[in-house]
Amino acid sequence: MAPEQLLNTKQVEKQEVKGYFETTGFDRWNRIYSESDDVNKVQRNIRIGHQKTVDEVLGWIKTSNELTNVSFCDAGCGVGSLSLPLAAMGAGSIQASDISEAMAKEADRRAREAGLNMAKLNFSASDLESIRGSFHTVCCLDVFIHYPQPAAEEMVKHLCSLTEERLIVSFAPYTPLLALLKGIGQLFPGPSKTTRAYTLKEAGIVKAAEACGFKLVRRSLNQAPFYFSRLIEFRKA
Repeated sequence: MAPEQLLNTKQVEKQEVKGYFETTGFDRWNRIYSESDDVNKVQRNIRIGHQKTVDEVLGWIKTSNELTNVSFCDAGCGVGSLSLPLAAMGAGSIQASDISEAMAKEADRRAREAGLNMAKLNFSASDLESIRGSFHTVCCLDVFIHYPQPAAEEMVKHLCSLTEERLIVSFAPYTPLLALLKGIGQLFPGPSKTTRAYTLKEAGIVKAAEACGFKLVRRSLNQAPFYFSRLIEFRKA
């Protein structure tokens, strides 16, 4: 894909994602990433799967002993599914952002309601590629599903530029089964589906990180019905 075409595609995708999560998408995903009973079976399974991914990331961070004096970036933080428990664990600092202002505000509300130390936790509205700074650990969970392979690989490269030591990402991996599900329902069947869903080839994501001087150190696959997420931790080589 030509650079100009890639840029145009990324801009269109970002505007669609932002528009969705500022309107009907916010209500839908706010309910999914909560304890609300107002979810259908598919949404409940997505909730369970996403929580498994978050819990595994928290476990990786906890066992690494890189937490209390560490700066974190949570790119695409949603309603704070990762940032809030990370802050509760005692993270040194967390800069969290989401393309949706509604999502970022909800994450901030939840954090304050939980009594977390807001001096170490900041939420803002920003698309991923506008994030600036330098962080020991950068996390980006279940964000790339909204973007096609070339755009996702460019986003990985940008995240690498923000990362001092550790990058953790998750995405829906390409498999024949997921390709079939995408073809019949783009992973999220039903009339409430608004955005496209993309499965990504792991080799391309890994290659993008390696091009920036990072190496894959561990990986896992979390899944529930209608939820598949490849989780990878990269370290600066």
